[in-house]
Amino acid sequence: MQHTLVMTGASRGIGRVAAEHILRRSPDTHLLLVARGSSGARLAAELSGHTVSHVPADVGSLESVRSAATGIRDRLDRGELPPLRGFVGNAGTQYTDALTESLDGFEATFAVNVLANHLFVRLLQDRFAVPARIVITASDTHFGDLRHNLGMVPGPAWKSPDLLARTGAFPRPHTAAAGRTAYSTSKLAAIHLVHEYARRLPAGIDAVAYNPGFVPGTGLARNAGPVTRFAMRRILPVMTLTPFAIGRRAAGRYLADIVLGTTPAPTGSYVDRSRVARSSEESYDPRREHELWEAAERFTAAYAAGADALSDDVLSGSPRWDRTAPADSGEHDS
Repeated sequence: MQHTLVMTGASRGIGRVAAEHILRRSPDTHLLLVARGSSGARLAAELSGHTVSHVPADVGSLESVRSAATGIRDRLDRGELPPLRGFVGNAGTQYTDALTESLDGFEATFAVNVLANHLFVRLLQDRFAVPARIVITASDTHFGDLRHNLGMVPGPAWKSPDLLARTGAFPRPHTAAAGRTAYSTSKLAAIHLVHEYARRLPAGIDAVAYNPGFVPGTGLARNAGPVTRFAMRRILPVMTLTPFAIGRRAAGRYLADIVLGTTPAPTGSYVDRSRVARSSEESYDPRREHELWEAAERFTAAYAAGADALSDDVLSGSPRWDRTAPADSGEHDS
């Protein structure tokens, strides 16, 4: 049966590869690309031969996200799109400091990697046709150890969400180290929210976090200096020949596997490349997850105003899975 899949971050890197796999392996998918400027139209043209459309949006602007999500809701309501069965929040960013503000006045990393996805989920949640799946791209940088970060990215430094959402939350905020700390912390926040979505969303709407591992050669370092960009493009890709990194084609294929259900993953789970695994011990904290949910609701409330809201009993729903035990107790890949 034909269905709609909304996807951000499909214009390059693992998202582009995943989009190609999804369309080839699931011909009933209407892939709705959320992309900035003309890149959506260009990508839709490049993926001709499949059912692809696009909606313009800058995920660094919550007003732009609101406009895109509202447009998608309207198209679904008018029957211009088949039933909505999925959302893939693959867009992400990393800055060379922790001082960059989004258009809405939030710290830019937090705005893109956390708040944009949250607003999309909240504005689309009552338009999903079950079964549906939400996939949010996370990162193993949230572990904060040498084994997962290879010493290249500082681990997360959790603070109150009200601090994380503002610039200057980390020591020496003008440095690249602070920017990378903002990145790893935002990816920890993304996992926290996936756990909260699993508690709150109605049965049949699953939420999963996906860790692609270290994927050199993507556009993530586009805001870095010339030396770092050169290393990411020309030197670090050699690491894909080792267990410490993965190529974008494999990472994109794994993402498609999760979206399509080829990789079984219960709601609230963390998929490390090709299998369900356990995220960091720090990532399992119901008190922190609830606090982050409440803060994300406050930060996005003005942009969600006017959209149909879920009833209070749904929003306060109890957990539907046991997060005290890992879904897979096996070791993570490096």
